[in-house]
Amino acid sequence: MNPKALLEAALFVSDKPLSLERLSKVVGVGSIEEVKQLIEEMKKELEKEDRGIELVETPEGFELRIKKEYRERVAKLAPLADLSDGMLRSLALIAVKQPIKQSTIVKIQGNKAYGYIRMLEAKGLIKSEKFRRTKILRTTSEFEKYFGKSVDEIKRMIEEKIKE
Repeated sequence: MNPKALLEAALFVSDKPLSLERLSKVVGVGSIEEVKQLIEEMKKELEKEDRGIELVETPEGFELRIKKEYRERVAKLAPLADLSDGMLRSLALIAVKQPIKQSTIVKIQGNKAYGYIRMLEAKGLIKSEKFRRTKILRTTSEFEKYFGKSVDEIKRMIEEKIKE
């Protein structure tokens, strides 16, 4: 089997970043250095203008992503494109105000917020932890991956829209 093709297949199929160690096991090469070399070769190939994806290193490992210039055009095809307006409002509140109490969101949005929060958690965009009789909500790395921007970048965009 072709190690580079196997590396590409592993990165494509994985729903989370893969570490060098994990990739080394999957690809079946002898050393981490060999995996690093394969990754560099793949990165160079994907940097070409006629490619729609890129190989990115994150703190958790390596992953394939859609290049920024193509994200907007293909976003509706993504599995999370089914976010309702209510879910997006809840998600925006969590992103901008995090960490935020679930009870605060319910006060703003009403009881429907409980369902939105459950669905956002199920999609992996937010995480919660018990805090007394409520929950504390935060966005996850999946949130940043999905939107292709950091929480800080999104906060700045929202603040700019509010000023307009």
